[in-house]
Amino acid sequence: MSWFVYIVECADNTLYTGITNDLARRIDMHNDGTGAKYTKARAPVKLLYSESVASRSEASKREYLIKKLNRNDKLKLLED
Repeated sequence: MSWFVYIVECADNTLYTGITNDLARRIDMHNDGTGAKYTKARAPVKLLYSESVASRSEASKREYLIKKLNRNDKLKLLED
């Protein structure tokens, strides 16, 4: 099973980073208000970036690294 690390842009132009094993379902959940407390008040969200990784552990580690980046560095990641 593949896991994904993703970045969405919220309606207030903030960025949210998360992990999932079903990307389409998770984006739908964010937009339905059931995805995450942070995105619930900031819907709708738009998927900007995703990358596939082999395991949940790898996804969590990558998510941690991305969350430490500032906004500009996250936006640069989208360009790669």
